[in-house]
Amino acid sequence: MSGHSKWHNIQGRKNAQDAKRGKIFQKISRDLYQAAKAGDPDPENNPQLRLVMEKARAANMPKDNVQRAIDKASGVGGAKFDKASGVGGAKFEEITYEGYGPGGTAIMVSALTDNKNRTAAAIRSAFTHHGGTLGTSGSVSYMFDRKGYIVILRDGLDTDEDTMLMDALDAGADDLKTNDDEYEIFTDPKSLAEVRDALQKKGYDLDTAEVRLFPENTTEVPEAKISQYTGLIDELEDNDDVQDVYEAATLPEEE
Repeated sequence: MSGHSKWHNIQGRKNAQDAKRGKIFQKISRDLYQAAKAGDPDPENNPQLRLVMEKARAANMPKDNVQRAIDKASGVGGAKFDKASGVGGAKFEEITYEGYGPGGTAIMVSALTDNKNRTAAAIRSAFTHHGGTLGTSGSVSYMFDRKGYIVILRDGLDTDEDTMLMDALDAGADDLKTNDDEYEIFTDPKSLAEVRDALQKKGYDLDTAEVRLFPENTTEVPEAKISQYTGLIDELEDNDDVQDVYEAATLPEEE
């Protein structure tokens, strides 16, 4: 019985890992689809597509899955919906939802969906189940700044902070933040592509280059509502249609 229980636990963990990996692959597939659809399906001529492909490689996403998502965007092999990757056939729309989590914390949810009614119902349900409320357009977006965001990993990079700052500013960036693992570069959203391309021409490998939302200020989640709050964020991030969740909140520091 104990052997069976041990196998069952191992199998359960494996199934959970496989499910998590599947969700990551599905979201990357949609990013690939969007990048290829918005530009050239040839990564040599599409820097954003190259970046997403690098993200796919880092996640050990099978090459067949990557190519299938790109082919769907370019219409190669027909346009039938592919359940495995979640792309093709239907037209996807980018939609942003705004709401308040437990304790009045502001939350923005970026989704990519082929069914607005399904996604809206799921997002509303998540907020309701965890003590939050889904707001109207503009209800919390004013609390966030939209910025171009580029990340360059420092591991193996022989560039000091001063050099990185000068290169980023020369490329047209607005600001640089440094931590032990990476350089974070911030730009005007309209300048993101220009800065991205300039840094790549200087020989930098970019880990991330995208437009993101950053909170102007944050609200601390009340201790009594931490479980509700983390449950809400987990449910939102687990939704297949959700691409990003932006929070204007902080959790209390453990004593």
